[in-house]
Amino acid sequence: MIDVETQSRYEKASKFKPFKIRNSHHHDHTIYTQQHTKTHLIHHFSLTHHSNMASSPSCSNYCYNGNKSLLASVIVSVIVVTITISSGGVAIAEGGRVPFACDPKNGLTKTFRFCWTHVPIHVRVQDLIGRLTLAEKIRLVVNNAIAVPRLGIQGYEWWSEALHGVSNVGPGTKFGGPFPGATSFPQVITTAASFNQSLWLEIGRVVSDEARAMYNGGAAGLTFWSPNVNIFRDPRWGRGQETPGEDPTLAAKYAASYVQGLQGNGAGDRLKVAACCKHYTAYDLDNWNGIDRFHFNAKVSKQDLADTYDVPFKACVLEGKVASVMCSYNQVNGKPTCADPELLRSTIRGQWGLNGLVHSVFFFVGVYYDSQHYTRTPEEAAADAIKAGLDLDCGPFLAIHTDAAIRQGLISENDLNLALANLITVQMRLGMFDGEPSAQQYGNLGPRDVCTPAHQELALEAARQGIVLLENKGNALPLSPTRVRTVAVIGPNSDVTVTMIGNYAGVACGYTSPLQGISRYVKTVHQEGCRDVACGGNQLFGAAEIASRRTDATILVMGLDQSIEAETRDRVGLLLPGLQQELVSRVARAARGPVVLVIMSGGPVDVSFAKNDPKITAILWAGYPGQAGGTAIADVIFGRTNPGGRLPMTWYPQSYLSKVPMTIMDMRPNPSTGYPGRTYRFYKGPVVYPFGHGLSYSRFSQTLVLAPKQVSVSFSTPLKAQTNSTWASSSIKVSHANCDALHMGFHVDVKNEGSMDGTHTLLIFSKPPIKGNNNWSEDKKLVSFHKVLVPAGSKQRVSVGVHVCKHLSVVDEFGVRRIPMGDHELHIGDLKHSISVQTQD
Repeated sequence: MIDVETQSRYEKASKFKPFKIRNSHHHDHTIYTQQHTKTHLIHHFSLTHHSNMASSPSCSNYCYNGNKSLLASVIVSVIVVTITISSGGVAIAEGGRVPFACDPKNGLTKTFRFCWTHVPIHVRVQDLIGRLTLAEKIRLVVNNAIAVPRLGIQGYEWWSEALHGVSNVGPGTKFGGPFPGATSFPQVITTAASFNQSLWLEIGRVVSDEARAMYNGGAAGLTFWSPNVNIFRDPRWGRGQETPGEDPTLAAKYAASYVQGLQGNGAGDRLKVAACCKHYTAYDLDNWNGIDRFHFNAKVSKQDLADTYDVPFKACVLEGKVASVMCSYNQVNGKPTCADPELLRSTIRGQWGLNGLVHSVFFFVGVYYDSQHYTRTPEEAAADAIKAGLDLDCGPFLAIHTDAAIRQGLISENDLNLALANLITVQMRLGMFDGEPSAQQYGNLGPRDVCTPAHQELALEAARQGIVLLENKGNALPLSPTRVRTVAVIGPNSDVTVTMIGNYAGVACGYTSPLQGISRYVKTVHQEGCRDVACGGNQLFGAAEIASRRTDATILVMGLDQSIEAETRDRVGLLLPGLQQELVSRVARAARGPVVLVIMSGGPVDVSFAKNDPKITAILWAGYPGQAGGTAIADVIFGRTNPGGRLPMTWYPQSYLSKVPMTIMDMRPNPSTGYPGRTYRFYKGPVVYPFGHGLSYSRFSQTLVLAPKQVSVSFSTPLKAQTNSTWASSSIKVSHANCDALHMGFHVDVKNEGSMDGTHTLLIFSKPPIKGNNNWSEDKKLVSFHKVLVPAGSKQRVSVGVHVCKHLSVVDEFGVRRIPMGDHELHIGDLKHSISVQTQD
């Protein structure tokens, strides 16, 4: 292993950059790869400097559970996938990718109309489908689609992942050769804490650059099954780290921004890569108390479905224009999501107008036959999926059983054609039937466009913006390197690398651990304290106490990793694992100087003990901060970066868990049973830290400059409020309102009263009126947020738009969105402002 100082000197003296990989025994190794340099780096590209700026656009591991028939399906699929990859799958191509289809060197394909780029895509699609045999069609609606040599079409693996960088989780992406790694950004929950839409857009753009580059080199596909936009409803969920958090508005904005960044803004409906919003819908339980995602029936009210669980998916389709949606593992109200026509055909494609495809999670069509026993025969399962609106099966089930389903008359070949048309349309929008890849819009991207200095700088900036300062007693932070000369760096996450990139990650360009980052500022003394995050013994505590006693300051880097929270692994509690809490408390008591606690985790952690310990002077949450996480943590602690992140989820006390089984999907409280409700919108009990919490080294104040006080709602038709509802006298349906005229503008001045330049996250919440028995249940909800950079001692004006139909409406128990009449309260930062909403006479 090369030491840090030698590595740093080598980097400066050469044109090479470090790149770490892990072998099967999880040891880090450093190799060097030459990087393409650019003339600029991205610094604070995403911060709003003044109000008149152009506005920015706003499968998994598999469990068999002892099911032999399910295991048989898995074995069949593995065989199929193996054959496909060995015969026609992705391979590293030194000279670039062979055209997927319509090779101009192939004289035969020139005569095929589906290869003519001047012909409309829908015409080309129908021409291709008309040339396919039934057997070929059936083998094209699974993730490892076959080649059709007689038509000049290559095999294709649909499954690639790009949750926060190009990943090697799916079989469609291979690292190695000219592509040893890709930029690994912070895990999504960390990036969400930035509350910065333009940052999310830019990350998506960079990830798709690297994805296209790898596709051009034969190392990846163009269909990436990301992002995960499920609501982080329960703090124990192992996959909460993959999501943008607990709030529907935040998740919706993240979803639309990241998808837009990935897919690009190509003319004529063209796609840079095809994104996928997953897992639709009401999925956030993997394995809890003997209940797993394959057997869980999520009982969800129409109200919760409409105002919580479906919100980010709707934004994906309507605002992000996403090219695909993935249905989820669980059932919703007794039906598998992948076989529910109400969810797939009526809602996603009908109401929202999806222009793309719907596909299953890994093996799930087989799961709801084999494991959930939803249908009597496998042919019925295949038919139900296709009729419901499923276009692609991630797994072998449709390839095996669709032919028999057609022969039995359960579906027609035309039903299969409709699914196939959705798949091929997306491929054509990606340019996969346009011939030579190098001649296309993104054909110039290659190895030099992966892991560039600018991309790695963006990963660092994203980590800086996502770190949340939870506590800063007596303004203990930032530490001064001139006054603090030696620091004890302690904890099981103090010198980690791969832990920082979370799950669904690839191979990073390189790593800077927390210890390495801190060592760039001061002399360090390192002690692990615990051998791993499970922290099963206290044998190393004594050495850690000695280190803290002999240094000027102590930084404890504690928390979780994928052994505690992960896919198929929900947490059992919210406390620090094992003896970590004891280590923190003992080191804090022994410390000579200030003690900084850094929590690395995806989900919330009950750190009440540290919050109440006067010896612990500061607490930071770093999430899983990506490849440059150690640099970002050090930059915040030593003041190079003024923290501006906010929590995207509530941090509950451990006692909360006893009142909320993971299986109860209700968002709203139930006083009759003692059920307290979920997330800041409905839960009103004690918290460790609330949603949106985050401190800065500066102090910001807000002043309302322009603030409307009333608005009149007119009907879009002569309809009056319905009289057959208890809501009638106090609200009108959004569908009956003239929404076009109901936009209000607010101006807010944000002043930085501190001595450091800083970014301020302005959060805008709305609170509906309460009239009689018509309690809309929500305490408040986030309607908008803005990131603004404010130099020390100055102020910036922020323009805030509030739309009555979108931001002041609520959802009733029937899933109908309504506008309550009366006084609504807006919370704008620390300010409260009342708006009277009335019907127009």
